[in-house]
Amino acid sequence: MALSRRLLPVLLRRGGCLSAFPSAARALSTAAVPADAEEEEAVTIKGVRISGRPLYMDMQATTPVDPRVLDAMLPFYLSRYGNPHSRTHLYGWESDAAVEEARARVAALVGADSREIFFTSGATECNNIAVKGVMRFYRDRRRHVITTQTEHKCVLDSCRYLQQEGFEVTYLPVRPDGLVDVAQLADAIRPDTGLVSVMAVNNEIGVVQPLEEIGRICREKGVPFHTDAAQALGKIPIDVNQMGIGLMSLSAHKIYGPKGVGALYLRRRPRIRVEPQMSGGGQERGIRSGTVPTPLVVGFGAACEIAAKEMDYDYRRATTLQQRLLDGIRGQVDDIVINGSMEHRYPGNLNLSFAYVEGESLLMGLKEVAVSSGSACTSASLEPSYVLRALGVEEDMAHTSIRFGIGRFTTEEEVDRAIELTVHQVKKLRDMSPLYEMAKAGIDLKSIQWAQH
Repeated sequence: MALSRRLLPVLLRRGGCLSAFPSAARALSTAAVPADAEEEEAVTIKGVRISGRPLYMDMQATTPVDPRVLDAMLPFYLSRYGNPHSRTHLYGWESDAAVEEARARVAALVGADSREIFFTSGATECNNIAVKGVMRFYRDRRRHVITTQTEHKCVLDSCRYLQQEGFEVTYLPVRPDGLVDVAQLADAIRPDTGLVSVMAVNNEIGVVQPLEEIGRICREKGVPFHTDAAQALGKIPIDVNQMGIGLMSLSAHKIYGPKGVGALYLRRRPRIRVEPQMSGGGQERGIRSGTVPTPLVVGFGAACEIAAKEMDYDYRRATTLQQRLLDGIRGQVDDIVINGSMEHRYPGNLNLSFAYVEGESLLMGLKEVAVSSGSACTSASLEPSYVLRALGVEEDMAHTSIRFGIGRFTTEEEVDRAIELTVHQVKKLRDMSPLYEMAKAGIDLKSIQWAQH
């Protein structure tokens, strides 16, 4: 029996179980309810009035929980709620067994041994353990870290923290396409380099770094290689052994799993040691103390199992929808720049800059589409994206960037609606822009000497 798109959101809101409806998961759209299915009252939030729930295209910030993942989690909230560290009764035993099964599923997705997977609260905690933990453990012999200027903020902040403790950090620039120069990386490695940290898939521009090549260089130089793979897990193939990865940060809520859980991959052979960043009961073999949240971990494992089966399909579908989105916008609007490499890119991420348009105005005009101008972790800042600035994007163009995120449940209708709304809003703002009018008249805006008041 199959659920219609019309009935599925109602069932979800009423807490229904989806296991009896195998086709329901694929039918789920990122828009909670199609426009013709349910009339929703207008919503006013943060001073913005919205006619209904906008369609969701911010998949790099977070993804909706797959209904199949929720089904796997629910028993561990309602009946199988034991502490997995309780060793004296059934409730603890069954929770512990579920945690270990989930650990094996996460490991299988990246080609690891389950004993190399340590559950945490998310990728930010993993990055902190990896960067700070490795350097502090080997502090007597290793005092140098290499990373890139486009890393996630938690990696950059961890590196700055180490600098305050006397460590040295090299922040490698990236090319205009967002990729690191591997020859420059190899030249930066010193005898006292303790860690190389390079993000697998960038959260803002979606570029995929040459992990295998970086891993080979690090292996030859005898330096641990850490990668933040939160945006890569379940979206592109990862094999920690083939890629020479020593430490890897993972997150569940980027692959249709629950928020609040992640995992750190830590290589056993050759063994890489870290200094724990949290004191407590010694759970997760002392790497990360604290009670393991069984329902979240089970959800993470289920999300990884689904990703392993559907990764190829999801990738092809995201590629098709990305091209549809790009062609639809470029066919009606000029002066658009794609930020980051299109050849080495995860297709579910499309970052565009619209010349002669102020980014915040464009975002506010796109109230019916949930998109962002960059990382959700730095969105409180009014400064232009440091990732785009590292690519050499000029400040005015960096301010006009919009990141479109395409996911498993994104539909063609939603892409077409996003095209329609984006094109309308860009044209509207440009009609009000004297800069656009001057540029179309052939005036070189950079040659103008602007008067200051």
